[in-house]
Amino acid sequence: MKLWLVRHAQTDAAPGLCYGATDVCVPAEATLAVAEAVVYRLPAGIALAHSPLRRCAELAQAIGTLRPDLAVSADARLAEMDFGAWEGQPWSSIARTEFDAWTCNFAEGLPGGHGESTARFMQRTGAAFDEWRASGQDAVWVTHAGVMRAVQLLHRGVRRIDSATQWPSEPIDYGACQLIECS
Repeated sequence: MKLWLVRHAQTDAAPGLCYGATDVCVPAEATLAVAEAVVYRLPAGIALAHSPLRRCAELAQAIGTLRPDLAVSADARLAEMDFGAWEGQPWSSIARTEFDAWTCNFAEGLPGGHGESTARFMQRTGAAFDEWRASGQDAVWVTHAGVMRAVQLLHRGVRRIDSATQWPSEPIDYGACQLIECS
């Protein structure tokens, strides 16, 4: 069984901006370029679920236009993590003490004072991952780097992480397409 994870195209957001749950725009030509790059890697007739955030929804729609055989639907569980009051701020402007307080309580801490804990993020992503596995069907998710990293952990059987050092840190390019295979 295969799950293709496709990250949205590069956004219009300023470099270094925290925009997890913020609905930022992507230039239409960048979205189309990613759609054209991944669309023919996908097998016929599979389900395509996407984050409801515009940067993913527009990419899913572009893929669906090129491949009308794919069943496209939104899934809120595939949205990026919510960073609370940090949303829309440059990462560099977030007080080091606030950031350290979150990473010291990485599982349960609320980024930006009222954002989504990593534990909750892993639970909701895990629910989507478990549903996909139970379906026994190949699928594609158009989503975000945070969700893709969470799926890497879930695929290895990791459901909870207590330390920020356990979070995957390798870069995931805009427009990247990763394949997860399960038996």
